[in-house]
Amino acid sequence: MSGLPTLQPTKITMTPTVAQQVAKHFCRLDYRAVPEQNRRAVKRLLLDYLGVAIAGSQTESGRIARKFAEVQGGKAEATLIGANSRVPMTHGSFANAISSHSIELDDIDVLALFHFSPPVFSAALAAAERQGANGKQLLAALAAGCEMMERVSKAANNSLRNRAFHTTPTCGVFGATVAAGKILKLSPTKLSAALGLAGAQASGLMEMYGPSMQKRFNPGPAARNGVTSALIAQLGFTGAETIFEGDRGFLRAFTDKSDATQLTQGLNKPYQLDIEFKPYSCARPIHNAIDCALNIRKRDNPDLGQISQIEVARHPDWAYYHQNKAPKTYHEAQVSLPYSIAVAFKEGQALLKQYSDRMLKDPLLLSLMNLTRITVDSTLPRGVSCKMTVTMDDGRKLASHVDYPKGSIQNSMSDAEIRVKFDNLATPVLGATRASQIAELVGNIEKCGDVGQLMHLTAKPKKSPGKRRKATRK
Repeated sequence: MSGLPTLQPTKITMTPTVAQQVAKHFCRLDYRAVPEQNRRAVKRLLLDYLGVAIAGSQTESGRIARKFAEVQGGKAEATLIGANSRVPMTHGSFANAISSHSIELDDIDVLALFHFSPPVFSAALAAAERQGANGKQLLAALAAGCEMMERVSKAANNSLRNRAFHTTPTCGVFGATVAAGKILKLSPTKLSAALGLAGAQASGLMEMYGPSMQKRFNPGPAARNGVTSALIAQLGFTGAETIFEGDRGFLRAFTDKSDATQLTQGLNKPYQLDIEFKPYSCARPIHNAIDCALNIRKRDNPDLGQISQIEVARHPDWAYYHQNKAPKTYHEAQVSLPYSIAVAFKEGQALLKQYSDRMLKDPLLLSLMNLTRITVDSTLPRGVSCKMTVTMDDGRKLASHVDYPKGSIQNSMSDAEIRVKFDNLATPVLGATRASQIAELVGNIEKCGDVGQLMHLTAKPKKSPGKRRKATRK
């Protein structure tokens, strides 16, 4: 017996799952590890998000979402932007996400044109306020959440969108989970579990265009579900760690074609966030056409009553969206290319006040919408590219071609332009003094010891009894 060879125990090496790999990566990503350009990007987006959410909170969809959060009751943990109340972080993230998506002025990414801030920022800020997190912790969470959301989108799109899933909530729930998980200081094991639970709650359909508030709703559950996933994982609830690449996982369920390597590629290298901003209050793929209309208006000053046709050539990626020539509500108008072109020609801008129910029956706008013809041009270089040709009654043709709309990486909005946008949105709700205080605090957010200071400023000031009486007499 002594001559027999000694058997050594077999060593089994388990390859980490995608969720385990990204969880480990994001748990290590502190403020110092976030590339400087990403810190700047999320700071710019923080100011933009707050302005959009403040204005959006006063819309009907924002008001209803705030009311819904308030009537649920519970512990006061997170500020409802544009209100005078605080609610549990799950409800706060839900309502604030809807507010920030209610005026079609929120940010976009480059590939899928989704919106980072409604799910990710709403979840991170609610969690940060509850936890008393500081500004550096917030910036790290925001950068991590945006990176996670974009990685999922790169792995799943364009197949996910072409199957009629809305990228913002379906991918945003993972970004919201990572952002909230960072604030809650989850371990890699618990963050991996939280991502599995987030995948079980991923949802959102592109059946959202029309007169209803459906589109505004979609980011709300994503922000709330991300917070919920992080919170319950913190308590020890486990989730499927094969949620991305599994046979019945997210990529298999939501796409026909995917690339799981996009989720883990370059985890050991600095990640570049490409965040674009909106100058116009409508769906991003429409912005190129608005720029074309504004170019022609400025250069040629055409008599709008003498236009016989407006031809808009679009790339196949987006040619079949936004074709509605008869929007019945401003919600529909904000996703109508014919309306947006018409109002840009008539008003010289396409801001929030141009999208109102009152303007939908304007005879000139109705005429210009009816004269608009959308065609498909596969030779255009980008999915959002637009080539516009305006034919006048006398036969003249006025043309403009835009590949990179205002606010894109290649045609960016400056810090000053983003500040003007913020002031225009926040001041009517909060007043110039408080809006200025918010902008100043965001500009130095790294030095903020408690994010709650920032969020308290986003609450709508209560009018004094004296001011109310004076207003009544008027």
